[in-house]
Amino acid sequence: MRTSDFDCIVVGGGHAGVEAAHAAATIGAKTCLVTISKDTIAKMSCNPAVGGLGKGQIAREVDALGGLMGLATDATGIQFRLLNRSKGPAVQAPRAQADKYKYKDHVRMLLERTSNLTIVEAMVVQIITENSHVRAVKCSDGTIYHAPVIILTTGTFLRGLMHVGTETSGGGRLGEPAANELSESLRQIGLGLARLKTGTPPRLDARTVALEKLEVQHGDEQPTPFSFMTEGINRPQIPCWIAYTNQKMHQLLRDNLHRAPLYSGQIASTGPRYCPSIETKIVRFADKQRHQLFLEPEDEGQTTIYCNGLSTSVPKDVQEQMLKLLPGTEDARIVHYGYAIEYDYCPPMQLKPNLETKKISGLFLAGQINGTSGYEEAAGQGIMAGINATQRLQSKEPVILGRDQAYIAVMIDDLLTKGIDEPYRMFTSRAEYRLALRADNADRRLTRIGKSVGLVGEERWARFQDKLDQIEKLTEFLKSASAGAGGIRLWDELRRPGNPLAATMAEHPGVRTMNLGADILQAVAVDAKYEGYLDKQERLAANLRTLEKKKIPAGLDYGRIAHLRPEAKEKLSAFKPSTLAQASRISGITPADITVLQIHLKKTQPGQWLSEGATGRM
Repeated sequence: MRTSDFDCIVVGGGHAGVEAAHAAATIGAKTCLVTISKDTIAKMSCNPAVGGLGKGQIAREVDALGGLMGLATDATGIQFRLLNRSKGPAVQAPRAQADKYKYKDHVRMLLERTSNLTIVEAMVVQIITENSHVRAVKCSDGTIYHAPVIILTTGTFLRGLMHVGTETSGGGRLGEPAANELSESLRQIGLGLARLKTGTPPRLDARTVALEKLEVQHGDEQPTPFSFMTEGINRPQIPCWIAYTNQKMHQLLRDNLHRAPLYSGQIASTGPRYCPSIETKIVRFADKQRHQLFLEPEDEGQTTIYCNGLSTSVPKDVQEQMLKLLPGTEDARIVHYGYAIEYDYCPPMQLKPNLETKKISGLFLAGQINGTSGYEEAAGQGIMAGINATQRLQSKEPVILGRDQAYIAVMIDDLLTKGIDEPYRMFTSRAEYRLALRADNADRRLTRIGKSVGLVGEERWARFQDKLDQIEKLTEFLKSASAGAGGIRLWDELRRPGNPLAATMAEHPGVRTMNLGADILQAVAVDAKYEGYLDKQERLAANLRTLEKKKIPAGLDYGRIAHLRPEAKEKLSAFKPSTLAQASRISGITPADITVLQIHLKKTQPGQWLSEGATGRM
């Protein structure tokens, strides 16, 4: 039995794993990334796209902290679009199709260039603990790797079971084995597990699709990069295509629902509400005459096409008939059939805010193992797990971002306080402070934090400092310069609804001499436009931070608190919130419950419950 020692071990090479491993190693921990195959690191096993509403903000936050996702997307993207361009900046979000082969190769290259990082090909089958502390992982070949902190990013591999009609096969995804022994190991060390389901659509041979029959969707003429380190994107972009289902296809699916695993009883797990299968759509939205589909190229050579919106697990013959009824794909050859996959996850109420498990010290979880869906949600958790694992190694306080600081924080807090009964997906509507949590200002919110923990390098930091200097210079000029004879400041002109100054600011003589980039002009224009709203949000956030500072003892017995409702005792005992603010966000907890809890803590923990814990604020 061979052994090796590391500071940090990351299990799983998906989008959570690569961010966790890169973060831990870059900060200085001797890190081992254990993955079944190096060839599948950062594999885009579902849609080869990054970003979208809420998701695009997370991707930019990962980049602002010093992560890899934005850099890889900019380097391998084949179509870029800024969503909600006609709406306000608070709900705008970047999205990009990527070449799925080049994306994973680029991420692997970035990891191989990362100091302190060793990549090992192996299957982890056991988590070894001692006295409720993590100690090592054991692989199927008998090798044991020791580390005081371990990050699990297992994706859909824990007892993964794939479905195509009545056909079932074990696997974490197509062509890769499930991690059955590791799932059992987690149960043995005391973690609770449950089941979720997700799915994927068929992939088509692009040469066999009649694209001329479809509506073309082009990318933006001036692409918006994901990384704050990217000067610009000048590569030619590849179009996507839009198609629509029809009543004949719907009827085919209705006639075969008894053969669909989701409706035959073969699958009992809950799937994603916001990305349902096509068979679920025709049942849930029976009155709709058609559903929009996006046919998206998976690579720059356009060899295969991803049928976005057509996720399914109906039998293969039904999938073939379904595509024959869709204009443009009548003669399409299916390269990979769509399938559903069920897998184990660890309900996230078992986590601390730093993503460490409450039961096992030093064991961190990130990604779909926590019940989320999507590459971006996984990456956001991965980078925070990597940061906090190294904070623990260095005996430093964890970095806990506030809901007013990042979508990543909104996601993690939701996971810990709202519970999971379906795969969690980020939306802008989940964030109370979305005016402040924009894609354009992710660096101003988070890059200082990335620098403070050692993840942001000197080149990124210098560029960020230069950007801040330019923003400050322009802001001071606009607040001091008059817009005309009326004496109105240019700054106040920018705040007026419908004023054209935001679009023409670069032409102003005083601004033109500064030779500023479009990103600086946009940042300042948005700052001016939202100044009043942001001031109001900051006051609300300050009240929230007061409750965040009020800590709840880990072992508090809620059953002994007088006047606390039975439902509140049950919910608080199950979730074990770490602060009053977190307790207030648990579903079913009322303001009256918080008042009772606050009074109890003041009586029993004077001087302790008010102690200020570490946050991500700098």
